[in-house]
Order: sequence, then structure tokens, then C-alpha cells
Amino acid sequence: MTTPQDDLLPATRRALLHRIAVAQAEGRAPSLVAAVVRDGRTVWHGARTSVDGHGPDENVQYRIGSITKTFTAVLVLRLRDEGVLDLGDPLEKHLPGTGVGEVTIAELLSHTSGLAAESPAPWWERTPGSLRPELADVLGEQPLLHPAGRRFHYSNPGYTLLGALVEKLRGASWEDVLRREVLEPLGLNRTTGRPQAPHAGGWAVHPWADVMLAEPTEDLGRMAPAGQLWSTTGDLARFAAFLANGNDKVLSASTVREMRTPAAPAEATDFTDGMTYGLGLQIQHWDGRLLVGHSGSLPGFLANLIIGVEDDVAAVVLANCTSGPLLSVVGADLVRIVAEAEPRMPEPWRPLSEVDPSVLELAGQWYWGTHGFALRLTTDGGVSLEPLSGNGRRSRFRANADGTWTGLEGYYAGELLRAVRRPDGSVSHLDLGSFVFTRQPYGEGAAVPGGVDPEGWRAIG
Repeated sequence: MTTPQDDLLPATRRALLHRIAVAQAEGRAPSLVAAVVRDGRTVWHGARTSVDGHGPDENVQYRIGSITKTFTAVLVLRLRDEGVLDLGDPLEKHLPGTGVGEVTIAELLSHTSGLAAESPAPWWERTPGSLRPELADVLGEQPLLHPAGRRFHYSNPGYTLLGALVEKLRGASWEDVLRREVLEPLGLNRTTGRPQAPHAGGWAVHPWADVMLAEPTEDLGRMAPAGQLWSTTGDLARFAAFLANGNDKVLSASTVREMRTPAAPAEATDFTDGMTYGLGLQIQHWDGRLLVGHSGSLPGFLANLIIGVEDDVAAVVLANCTSGPLLSVVGADLVRIVAEAEPRMPEPWRPLSEVDPSVLELAGQWYWGTHGFALRLTTDGGVSLEPLSGNGRRSRFRANADGTWTGLEGYYAGELLRAVRRPDGSVSHLDLGSFVFTRQPYGEGAAVPGGVDPEGWRAIG
């Protein structure tokens, strides 16, 4: 793959290289490789290594650990989009006999099932998967630690169950289904279950001396859907572009947006850290920027894929060490460097090609009681409603065939907005989930719940 390096300014490229150079040096990583994606294309690739004369390129494999979970989530959402399952289905409906069948598929995807974080000892990341041949070996005797749906508790066995679900419903191995339904359609030819040359070796770096120890590379067996994959910055850059924009060969843009939507209840520490979880994706507010993606680690390897959604900039960072550089911070910094140095150009403003006069007459100022709102027509045929003060409930609304609109976000998500007309066809008010919006505060003669004082507005001396 040829990376179009000239898509970024020289100063930006140097800043990116400096950031990974600092990460590799201070984190004492044997090698560190990174890529940046903008507008769906790889625009930069860089690497730093401790080996003279050798720099890993975008085709060298590293183990990506829990980024594998995002691939597994994509397979499950494909089944949902095909109508094979519903996210609210209990696992037992499709994969009976696990002993935890009351948890839902959505809870497994969002790590809210209450399952334990790890499988029973010995630690699955450093031992052969053959030690855990059955799901019962992965789950152990006490798999549930918390009530389902009540809290976020990251669970590797939960994604093992999702992989088994995919195998049951597709009638093929998880890896075969992944290759057929995701890797091949997206052109991820260097993403595999077992390492394929050229690939990096995994190392542990001594915390108090500059010496290294080779780490084992185990086949995870049943646990593969939670962390098995090997990949490259080139492949993961393409995967990041898919997670940002969708691809109808795999998942639609609306479904990948759903993956990026918070699905797990946040705890106090999550609020402090600005962290939550969607459906197979981590979500974070970092330095005023919304970032989504996933991190990964296995003995000898660290990985991070991160997307700045509003900036349309993504970064991939891989290293072959057990600990050292904080790749989530490095990835966030790579996104920030590009977004700030070369901010995204907005699309040119263009007038609407057509407009329904009955919708146009609704545009402008409305009041819910004494709260002022502005209703605007959007370029996609919907409308938006936002407070005039800048603070308060706001939402975009999708147009429906019957002339109503459905809320897409926030308090009004799923709520119905409709224009109520008088017998003569003129607009009386807007009804939004029983809230009445009028052209004037407590408009005279409007259907305001509780009525309007007949004396109207008055001064009090």
C-alpha cells in the first residue's frame, strides 16, 4: 500500500513523527508504528525502532489484543441487521445451555452482562487455549459477579460467548465467518488469527534495566473472539475508515453510528475520566474532543485505534512490548495534531434544491412556555430544534412519510414532533411528546395545557 504522505503539510508530518519518537523512546518500546487516516484515507505512516536500519512499515503484523472485540461486535450487528436476532434477545434463545442465558446480546456487547472480567486461572493470555476447550471452562463456576444491566464491567468471557453465538448461527468457525464477512469485503488481507510474516516479535522490557524478555505467543482457542487477531497499521487504518463511515458490504453508516453510541451506564470514575462504552467500541471525551475506538494488549504487544468523529481523523498505534508507552494517549495526540494543524474544511454552503412550503412555514422562533427555541430545516430533509439561549434540550429530527418527525438525540430521541393545524390549515402549534410549542410565549388561544390566564401578560406595580 502506498501512503500519500504529501496529503499533510511538512510541519504536520514532523509533529506526528516527533510524537511517536518521544513515545518509543520514553516508553522504551522495541518498535512503535503508527498511521493517520483523514477523510477515509491513510495520509501518514511512521515508525520508530531500536533496530538499526530496519523500520517496520504498514504491512508488518502486530498482535492487536482486544481490538479483536470490535471485529466480533461487527459480526453480531450483521446478524441483527439481517433480522436473525435482536439485541434485546436473551443469549439462551440462540445459544442454549451456557448457564448465563438470561443475559442479553446487547449486555454482552456493552460489557453490562455482569460477567467476570477474566476466565478462571491460569491466566488465559499466557496459556494455551486448549486448557479451556469448552464454554464452561471459560466461564467457570461463578461467571456472574453483578446484576445484569446495572453496571459496566469489562468481560473477556462475554466476548467469547458472542463468538460462540456467531459460530452457532452461521454454522462456521468465528475466524472463517470473520474472514468471509468482514476482512475480505474491506480488503483487510493482512489481518489474521495467527501471525504471518512479516510480523513483529513480542517482548517484555525490564522495568529497571534496558534488557528484554521474549513473551509467549499463545493460540487463545475459545477466547479468540476476545483478543486473537494480528493486524497491521495499513489494515487497521482501513478498518478505522469503515468504523467512521460504514460500508454497505459490511455494515451501514447508521449501524456503525449505533456502535459509537453509549450503551453502558457510567459510574463516578467514568464521569471523571470521560469514558463510556458503546457496542464493541470505547467512547471517550478527551481534551474537548469526542474519541471512539478500542485499545488492546496481550503479552508482548500494545495496540490502539482511535477516531476523532467530528474531525474525521483517526489514528492507529502499535507497539511490541508488554508495557511502556500509553498508546491511547499517543493516538489521541496524533488525532489532535492533525485536527489542530490542518482543521477540516467545511463543505461549501449550498441552498436547498427544493423545499416543501408547509415545512418552510414552520421555520423560525417557537416557545415552550417562556423558553425560546429555533426550528431550522436541515439539508437532509429533516428539522432541528435548539434553544435560543444556547443552553437546554436540543435535537435533530428525521422526517417521516406522514409529515411528522422523529427525534434523533438527547431528551427527544424517539419522540414524535408534529405540526397541529387549525381547520383553516394554519398552524396552531407544535406538539413534541405532549410539549406544546407556540409562536409567542403562552400564545393566546393556543392549546397550552392548563390554559392561559385570560388577563394575559401584565405588569405588577
